[in-house]
Amino acid sequence: MTPVHFSFSSAFILGLMGLAFHRTHLLSALLCLEGMMLSLFIALALWTLQFESMSFSTAPMLLLAFSACEASTGLALLVATARTHGTDRLQNLNLLQC
Repeated sequence: MTPVHFSFSSAFILGLMGLAFHRTHLLSALLCLEGMMLSLFIALALWTLQFESMSFSTAPMLLLAFSACEASTGLALLVATARTHGTDRLQNLNLLQC
């Protein structure tokens, strides 16, 4: 495994571990998701540059567009939960009370 592949895979794993084990605030979960998407984008962009194929060149832009949609949806949910519940702590969110 090259050092470049190791760095992007470790960045993805760190984001996944932060999402799995550090679930106190919704904002920290969204930041971990963005870190995971950024590492996937850079890895996919380097993969398309490595193969030098034009057929794969739209995949990183498509992933980046989905990442922007995910970020805007996450921020909208963050604002909505902060207004209704008064905090963004994930422990206060209960689907049974809605």
